[in-house]
Amino acid sequence: MTELPRAWMNRMRSQLRDEMPAFLNAMEKPALRGIRINTRKSIPELYNWPDLISPVPWGKDCFYLKKGSSAGTTAWHEAGAFYLQEPSAMIPAALLNAQPGEWILDLCAAPGGKATQIGLALNGQGLLVANEPVEKRTRILSRNIERMGIPNAVVTCAKPADLAARWGSLFDAVIVDAPCSGEGMFRRDPETRNQWSPEAAAGCVQRQREILRAAAQLVRPGGRIVYSTCTFNLAENEENTEWFLREHPEYEPEELVIPGITGTNGMYICYPHRNDGEGQFAVRLRRKGAASVRREKTRGLPGTDRDTANAIRRSFPSLPAATNFLGQTAVHLPEGPDLSGIRILRAGLHLGEMRGKTIVPDHASAVAFTVAGLPECEVNAAEASRYLAGEVLDLTENGWTAVRFCGLNLGWGKGSEGFLRNHYPKGLRNDKIICEIPDWYCQKNEKAYNNT
Repeated sequence: MTELPRAWMNRMRSQLRDEMPAFLNAMEKPALRGIRINTRKSIPELYNWPDLISPVPWGKDCFYLKKGSSAGTTAWHEAGAFYLQEPSAMIPAALLNAQPGEWILDLCAAPGGKATQIGLALNGQGLLVANEPVEKRTRILSRNIERMGIPNAVVTCAKPADLAARWGSLFDAVIVDAPCSGEGMFRRDPETRNQWSPEAAAGCVQRQREILRAAAQLVRPGGRIVYSTCTFNLAENEENTEWFLREHPEYEPEELVIPGITGTNGMYICYPHRNDGEGQFAVRLRRKGAASVRREKTRGLPGTDRDTANAIRRSFPSLPAATNFLGQTAVHLPEGPDLSGIRILRAGLHLGEMRGKTIVPDHASAVAFTVAGLPECEVNAAEASRYLAGEVLDLTENGWTAVRFCGLNLGWGKGSEGFLRNHYPKGLRNDKIICEIPDWYCQKNEKAYNNT
């Protein structure tokens, strides 16, 4: 295994003192895995899964995951029944405590763990803006928002300072899960040890301060910021928090009250010898005063046309009404900030696009958790495997049909003449996805037990 950096070891000895032996002993143990169940997908049988070891104290519907679990290669994962997330990484969103109806901004959102945790807490009400400044990371963020079925999220790619200049104090809460030196990942990903240096850590401090400056401008009076990193570095954590409070006296730290953890002056850092998780720092800062967020209809996107809106209503009456276009795609996004001039990858629930005189439904409209009443067919394990690999199925359904497996929508197909043509997105197709039905799953539809 890659050795721990010597300069880092010296700093940690000074930082932890008598706790250093226990810390190093914990660093030699296997990293822990975690899983968040998507309660909006309504699959109660998942709680019977033997791969779930025990609940994560600070995470609702969160569990420690059995070592060696194949959860990430299953149809359950592809359909958004859960999100795999390191247990301590669940702390910042728990601390944010998003409430339905709020407007929340995640400034550094990729790959989407904290953003989807917040999005599910909003329960389809209000708005989540998931921003990722690094362009190459935005697609996986957008994919995870889609996979988890979050209908009220906008995925943007912009510098935090640019968003602050455009929007001002528009949000009830902002989360800054800042780029950091990554010391908290040394156990889970030993290769990160080779990328660490004192100089790189110092550079992270300055970058974090730039993002925090922008965050301070984006929160309404009475709103809150959660600042977090996955490092043990005091300069990036406690010292940056103290710097922020000196620079922004309109903010004050709040008491940290989450099941399973306690903090000092509102700040908390997870050490693997103290908690069952990797390195994670978090603090919640409240802006003094009080003010409400301006709830506005979405601006900066073209409004939908009557023909498209009517076509969606006729073909898929259970889908929400189209409000705007993102490119050629009709979307449902009834409220949001001014999006003009900002690069947008996703805007609310993507419904579909007109091709000729017919509407072609978007993959997101099949997997969104808010949609009920879609035309659908339940497939068995063998059919689910073929569908996820991009194959045509021998089924008698006609027209657009949501393909379901074990109670979860996988995507769209279009049936005619005894065949269901595959409309699962080509970039997602995979013939290695596990579609077995385990013994612990109490399947109500007998067809799913027919795996041939």
